[in-house]
Amino acid sequence: MSERITAVSDGSFEQDVKLASQTQPVLVDFWAEWCGPCRMVAPLLDQLAAEHDGALKIVKLNVDENPQTPASLGIRGIPTLMLFKDGALAATQVGAAAKSQLAAFVAPHLATA
Repeated sequence: MSERITAVSDGSFEQDVKLASQTQPVLVDFWAEWCGPCRMVAPLLDQLAAEHDGALKIVKLNVDENPQTPASLGIRGIPTLMLFKDGALAATQVGAAAKSQLAAFVAPHLATA
């Protein structure tokens, strides 16, 4: 995990994601250690975090260590990316994706200068 991406837990999800998304969009990567596609997406998320530093917060939630939040959101497969904006879920993407697809996924939710 890079210095721009932080880990969240079931206990911190409300504060770190829902409340934080009221000031800037928050992209949550639901993942697990054993998930190959999750490992493929991780460096792409690091790149997105660097490119959108200050405009987009990216966090990771390990589904094995934190089962309550994924269950409450209806997550059935990983990697699942959920983008929260203004305290609510704004978009979801399931499965590994190319960097261009990830950039297109977050672009409509970023503030334009």
